[in-house]
Amino acid sequence: MRNLLLPVLAILLLHLPGNSNQPSAADRWASYRFLMGDWVGEEDGQVRPGKGRFSFAPELQGRILVRKNRADFPASAGGPAFSHEDLLIIYQEDGSKEQKAIYFDSEGHVIPYTPAASPDGQTLTLVSEVKTSAPRYRLTYTKQEGARARVKFEVAPRGKPDAFKTYLEGTVRRTKQP
Repeated sequence: MRNLLLPVLAILLLHLPGNSNQPSAADRWASYRFLMGDWVGEEDGQVRPGKGRFSFAPELQGRILVRKNRADFPASAGGPAFSHEDLLIIYQEDGSKEQKAIYFDSEGHVIPYTPAASPDGQTLTLVSEVKTSAPRYRLTYTKQEGARARVKFEVAPRGKPDAFKTYLEGTVRRTKQP
């Protein structure tokens, strides 16, 4: 019994608050700080303008970062009005320093991403993995002056994983900081 007690106590002590080898929530999301808060899209003269908004916020006591997004598009000659919603969760697996992300949307897409922040903390880029049977995606946020950021979503066709072409691009403005 005594031989079993020591390993159990060691495991419990390692999992007590403050004993984790994981970075603090503030450190974990430092390179994402420029994106924290609530954002709205600005009119950029797009082919099919819509109204979009999203938020970036830490959740689960800072363990994950969640982006919730909604864009509403009016009816046009190209089609009826519609809304698009998506959820992006950025996380770090236990024992790993590498961050990962998973994306879900109202159209049924589920896309794993690898996020990477630029060394200067001005850009966050998420790139999907290469799959021979699917397009590849790249989503980039670039900090601008004031409370603005540039968002660019690119798609590379199947079989050409690095041939990204811009699908959507626009400027967003922060309306609320955390």
